[in-house]
Amino acid sequence: MTDPLLWLDGDPTDGRRVRAYEPEAPPVPPPAASPPPPAPSRRRGHFGAAVAGGLVSAVLVGGGAFAFGVIDDDSPASAANVPALVGAKQEGDVAAIYTAAREAVVSISTGSGSGTGFVTDGSGTIVTNAHVVGSASTVQVQFADDETLTGRVTGVDRSSDLAVVTVSAGRQLKALSLADSTGVKTGQLAVAIGSPFGLSQTTTAGIVSGTGRHIQAPDGFQIDSVIQTDAPINPGNSGGPLLDAKGRVIGVNSQIASQSGGSVGIGFAVPSNTVRDVIPRLERGETIKRAYLGVSTSGGASGVTVASVSSGGPAEAAGLRVGDVIRSVAGDDVGDSDDVAAAIQDRRPGQQVAVEITRGGAQQTIQVELGTRP
Repeated sequence: MTDPLLWLDGDPTDGRRVRAYEPEAPPVPPPAASPPPPAPSRRRGHFGAAVAGGLVSAVLVGGGAFAFGVIDDDSPASAANVPALVGAKQEGDVAAIYTAAREAVVSISTGSGSGTGFVTDGSGTIVTNAHVVGSASTVQVQFADDETLTGRVTGVDRSSDLAVVTVSAGRQLKALSLADSTGVKTGQLAVAIGSPFGLSQTTTAGIVSGTGRHIQAPDGFQIDSVIQTDAPINPGNSGGPLLDAKGRVIGVNSQIASQSGGSVGIGFAVPSNTVRDVIPRLERGETIKRAYLGVSTSGGASGVTVASVSSGGPAEAAGLRVGDVIRSVAGDDVGDSDDVAAAIQDRRPGQQVAVEITRGGAQQTIQVELGTRP
């Protein structure tokens, strides 16, 4: 067996800084007996200094009512009251959680790679990772009973590594509900279901190892509030659900960190509240626009220093320069490059933010009108 395939960079001992990107697993083999497909070659990316506005590297690596299971709107308050998928006496029982959730978890194949997804609406809405579907417009979706349907990729947001696939099953599908990921605590149970290396309906369990992590999206920008877990996940688990003790989705398994290429208990999941925000907008056909500052920064003993300024970007237009030391953004103190990106993650293009800097030993405040992330 070959080593698990991983694109990783950075020091995997650093939970905040590690940048590990899990590529697609080999395609799921057809039902008929056939030798497994060859594994894709190992790819490596190099990630540089963070770029504010969400861009973590110069090198690639809603509103309205909608339904996610029993959730009627996109507010965390609603999410907090989501009923459990399993009964009170079964909470924390991994076997019971798996049994209750498995029918809503699917394997996804693009023909050139594969991953996992899960049903969030009984009418046929499936959530997965953007890096699972890639540039495909249709994918093959295999359910727990081996029924395989053609799914349409109806929306992709590479900045959150999320995608929507729609199927017409001719029946009501079992759907999973989204928990409020702001309530996720380090040490709580975490159950992953997916198709690592094409082995569909695989379940693993562990705990939430950390919260508030940052990882890199396929377009090079930063995903915030990420959940870290030690539940073993491997290539092919991408896009699958990370469940809590009640069987509710707390995150979408997306990346792993490893030096060996295999799972070493450092996995990352895009939080469910990001799913709640992004997926309905994709279903409506929106192109999701995010705020952009347009500076590359590097951290050091002297603070967060502007390493480069994007030509024609908002920062350049406002007068920020290379060598400026950023002290705060929009009133939020910054201690490292991640903080700069986090300070504008929830803002919209066109908003003005105050950037406090030190230049030549003197402090000053520069007003920047945020642009649209390229």
